[in-house]
Amino acid sequence: MKWLINFFTSSIGRKLIMSLTGLFLILFLVIHLLGNLQLLVDDGGVTFNAYAYMMTHNPLIKVVAYGNYFFILLHAFMGFLLWSKNKAAKGSKYAVRSDAKVSWASKNMALLGTLILAFIFIHMGDFWFKMKFTDQLAMVSIEGMDVQVKDLYTQVATTFSNPLLVVAYLIGLATLSFHLWHGFQSAFQTLGLNHPKYTPIIGGLGKAYAILVPLGFAIIPLYYFFVMK
Repeated sequence: MKWLINFFTSSIGRKLIMSLTGLFLILFLVIHLLGNLQLLVDDGGVTFNAYAYMMTHNPLIKVVAYGNYFFILLHAFMGFLLWSKNKAAKGSKYAVRSDAKVSWASKNMALLGTLILAFIFIHMGDFWFKMKFTDQLAMVSIEGMDVQVKDLYTQVATTFSNPLLVVAYLIGLATLSFHLWHGFQSAFQTLGLNHPKYTPIIGGLGKAYAILVPLGFAIIPLYYFFVMK
């Protein structure tokens, strides 16, 4: 057991945890986006409110959700540890200087990660916290369901009618895009998946993902502000 603890507290172990949690969160973003795109269904929020109720009452999904919260915090914590160690190494006389070209995103992953974590807290405060722990949301009936559900749809519409909040969300999504631009490929590299044939493909997929997924999320506040307002 001690060797396992030593491994996961080593630099390599921390990078491995960063990669695995990062890949999990990359998968989660796709699933989260598919669910949120139901906000674009023109049915007065029926589909989305039913989906939101299912996501907060299905036992399996609730377990996955709490696991996701844990992985977000673990990913952030490991990122902070790696950043601290790298910063300390730069001040060491044994540090190796490199003139290799690196992207702006790769040099500022700690900053981007911190901004994303703040964005997540704001996002969860706007929706998740108000739905789970307050009575601010009205209860609505949905045909085919025996219980009333909280009207999260109206909360989304209200939030995205505010131009300042829309701009804040777009900035958060742009930050996420920059973070993914480097993080996607970096996660695979850490796992040793480097090959002259496949690395360019992974890099291309990563860049496409870093653009398309945040763009998919961005469509929602823009749609509500410009179309539904």
